[in-house]
Amino acid sequence: MLLAEDDRAIRHALERALTLEGYTVTAVADGVEALAAAHRARPDVLVLDVMMPGVDGLQVCRVLRAEGDRTPILMLTALVETPDRIAGLDAGADDYVAKPFDVEEVFARLRALLRRTAPLPEESAGHRIGVADLRIDPAARRAWRGTRELELTRTEFDLLELLARNSGIVLDHATIYDRIWGYDFGPGSKNLAVYVGYLRRKVDEPEGPPLIHTVRGVGYVLREG
Repeated sequence: MLLAEDDRAIRHALERALTLEGYTVTAVADGVEALAAAHRARPDVLVLDVMMPGVDGLQVCRVLRAEGDRTPILMLTALVETPDRIAGLDAGADDYVAKPFDVEEVFARLRALLRRTAPLPEESAGHRIGVADLRIDPAARRAWRGTRELELTRTEFDLLELLARNSGIVLDHATIYDRIWGYDFGPGSKNLAVYVGYLRRKVDEPEGPPLIHTVRGVGYVLREG
């Protein structure tokens, strides 16, 4: 694991807690060091502070994604407004934790990200998922709508795969939070709505029928028509 946090007290405390939890942690103080460390040895997961001097966490995220690095990224941020969350998602982050945070929440988010790293047994056999003209290859972590390949972040892919595997079934918010993040953000959270909005813009065709539908007061369903 690679941890980048410029606040020395937070960095040391989080490094100690993660080490006690069983993680092997490389801790650095800024974005330049984070990129150098990630290039030396690819970590299983990155924990990046958003606000770091010089190269910040969002820039680190953008550089790695531009290089094709799909390592899961958890952002630490004191910026919790919707535009700030959207900026993190745009940069390619998979999840975020708002400061001040409970370390148990960090552990839960990391467990959820790492669970999604290992392929399911059927994926090893080349199993593909298809709904209407949507095709998903879980093993390769690639998806297409018709002939157009979709450029998805890790969390967007996982959300689309979950909906597609349960095509025609309405999944409630709590179920989706548990399966994707391993943690229920509560009824007031807009985190899921933000991801669904981004996924719709990438999956649904402007002139075609949508695949992702909202069931008000319940959750979401992927179905044709």
